[in-house]
Amino acid sequence: MRPRALFSVSDKTGAGEFAARLANAGWDLVASGGTAKLLRGAGLAVEEVATVTGSPEMLGGRVKTLHPAIHGALLCRPDQDADDIATHGIRPISLAVINLYPFAEAAARASAARAEVIEQIDVGGPAMIRAAAKNHERVGVVVDPCDYPAVAAEIESHGELGEGTHRRLAVKAFDHTARYDRMICEWLSGQGGETALPERIVVELVKQADLRYGENPHQQAALYAPGGSVAAAGMRLVSGAPLSYNNLADAELARQCAGALPQPSCVIVKHATPCGAATGENAAAAYARAFAADPESAFGGVIAFNCPLDEEAAGGVVKQFAEVLIAPEVSPAALEVLAARPKLRVLEAAAGQPSAAALPNLKVLQSSVLAQTPDSDAQDGCEVVSKRAPTARERADALFAWKVARFVASNAVVYASKGQTLGIGGGQTSRVMSARIAAWRAADSGFSLKEAAMASDGFLPFADGLEAAAAEGISVVIQPGGSIRDKEVIAAADANDVAMLFTGVRHFRHG
Repeated sequence: MRPRALFSVSDKTGAGEFAARLANAGWDLVASGGTAKLLRGAGLAVEEVATVTGSPEMLGGRVKTLHPAIHGALLCRPDQDADDIATHGIRPISLAVINLYPFAEAAARASAARAEVIEQIDVGGPAMIRAAAKNHERVGVVVDPCDYPAVAAEIESHGELGEGTHRRLAVKAFDHTARYDRMICEWLSGQGGETALPERIVVELVKQADLRYGENPHQQAALYAPGGSVAAAGMRLVSGAPLSYNNLADAELARQCAGALPQPSCVIVKHATPCGAATGENAAAAYARAFAADPESAFGGVIAFNCPLDEEAAGGVVKQFAEVLIAPEVSPAALEVLAARPKLRVLEAAAGQPSAAALPNLKVLQSSVLAQTPDSDAQDGCEVVSKRAPTARERADALFAWKVARFVASNAVVYASKGQTLGIGGGQTSRVMSARIAAWRAADSGFSLKEAAMASDGFLPFADGLEAAAAEGISVVIQPGGSIRDKEVIAAADANDVAMLFTGVRHFRHG
């Protein structure tokens, strides 16, 4: 008896060619309505599912393949089930070629009505896939058009599929239906307004690339993303050497920090914390000011722009050694200039920050995972708590410093003036130490802190930190507030004629 293959595909890519190779290898073809029409159009002899079942499609196409003549043909074991096969006239199916309704595409369309998305929830397809995969010792199941050439070649060479191929295809099939069900579950949860931190978090990540190593050479590393490419993760490598683990981590931080600032701005990140950030009249001016904020630390850093990179800005960047450059767009002329640094990794990616729709932030512990909603400045307030209100310039400087402080390792202190960081201190166990390091950085880069703004990611627990900054000449401080000694800190600000703003929100970043 000639072997039979069942076709029921929504994605018809390559289906005609695959079916033709099977037919030429001596297989009979069975197909559901739309697929049968496609195969007949390719000149192939096809038996329709409705003919096999003796039942027409019904309920607007909701019921086509849910019938013992199909599922019995997939699930039967000829030796064990010989009596049932004979009694019910079941002819076994040896290969199931099935892919599912395009639910993800329908759910992603903003214009799609709920009823339209519901109709793209496949029922018969997953049932057939699971039936074939359960019986994979006898039945091959192909859910991915990419597998068509290899499966056809194996059948042409050996007349059937080997045990290893059966098992590999079954694993892929169960994974396919599991992912499909997960997409439906996530969509339905979103329809109901489920919390950002649900009872269960399932994240499917697809490996994009193996990386040379992790944070250190003895650690293995790879890049994963929800989807099929780095572009799906928001970044596209335009030119330069392959990206490393640390490159990607710093690039993401730089991209987010730049996205928090007004355009045009540039941020330079080194070892997971900003070392310079600035606005400017254009990209070139923003870069020059960001670099000047800490030229020493900028060596080997990651440079991010929140505006397109042009030839002039590229001419500035190419003068320093940097690991990564990232911008929403890089002009062809800029790429020609950057070619002088062939190992510089140039990425195009929209400057941005976590949105309400983003995945929770995840941190892997030894045997569990911490999850939290992404940090943003959406809830930040700005209350004047000192006797003296800040001037318009002081307020603008304070808000700029505050935006940068959110991306600095805690305890973070940032000094800034006229849209440029002057000194940044973070990652210390003492906030006073961060303030001192930031002041030292400013002096080392040739900046005075006279009339500069100071931002602190957490409240100032004592007056000493403010007094140390006031001694350097700062004129405005922005901080969350909330310390039991707020009154003492405010009194110290008033005594030093420093304006003080409370945001009511802290922005710790513990890595």
